[in-house]
Amino acid sequence: MRRAACAACLVCAFAPRAQAQWIAPPAADPPAHAEFMPRYDFHLSADATASGDDRFSFDTHFGGDMDLVDYKHGRGTILIDYQAILGDQLRPFDPNQGNYLLEASSSARVGTTEIFGVFHHESRHLSDRAKIAAIAWNVAQVRVLQRFKVAGVTIDLRGDAGKMIQHALVDYDWTADIDGKITGAINPHTAIYARGYSETFGINHDISTRGRQTGRRAEAGVRLIGNGGAIELFAGYERVVDADAFQALPLSWAFGGFRLMNR
Repeated sequence: MRRAACAACLVCAFAPRAQAQWIAPPAADPPAHAEFMPRYDFHLSADATASGDDRFSFDTHFGGDMDLVDYKHGRGTILIDYQAILGDQLRPFDPNQGNYLLEASSSARVGTTEIFGVFHHESRHLSDRAKIAAIAWNVAQVRVLQRFKVAGVTIDLRGDAGKMIQHALVDYDWTADIDGKITGAINPHTAIYARGYSETFGINHDISTRGRQTGRRAEAGVRLIGNGGAIELFAGYERVVDADAFQALPLSWAFGGFRLMNR
């Protein structure tokens, strides 16, 4: 049993994990004066994937983020996201991965640009399967948000870059990503949008020989806006870095799904 446990740990040590496709806190206009908890945003999404792999049938997210305080020249924000990956290996809807993302950040507004210092945590877990050791990493990040409005079209841009400050059983050394979304209103209750996202993971070559890993996601859809919330219906294509918990390989698929939001 001791030898089996050691061998399994070695497998885990060089097998990085699926990355969560998540929604970062949006840009927010400064208030006239400091405010406590001026904003809260909720999201729930489900993607049906055309992966051709019985481990990856659905990708779901549930979470939210809030500004705890907006001090006019910046804000303090927290974000929580839970990702469940479902396949059909054991049953038609078989959750095999459950992943957690937590963030705490503080920002400063410089003109129309907002610059954040971010503490970013991710942990990876298996559902209905045995898991031997902790799989997690912490990142100290810088984030830049920018929003433009031109002729009725809103453009949201985000860029992140960070260094791993703690990790367990992954070979990542640093990370960077960029996210862009274009939204055009058709009427007060309908909008169309397109979004592109790319992430890159630098590798610690003291523990791994593989090269830098890059994933990406492109989606487009329609947003239907009600009085209390909104739903986005979308389709797109995604390449996920290290999608399986025990294989250091990227996977790609087309997808279609929905996202419920209160904004």
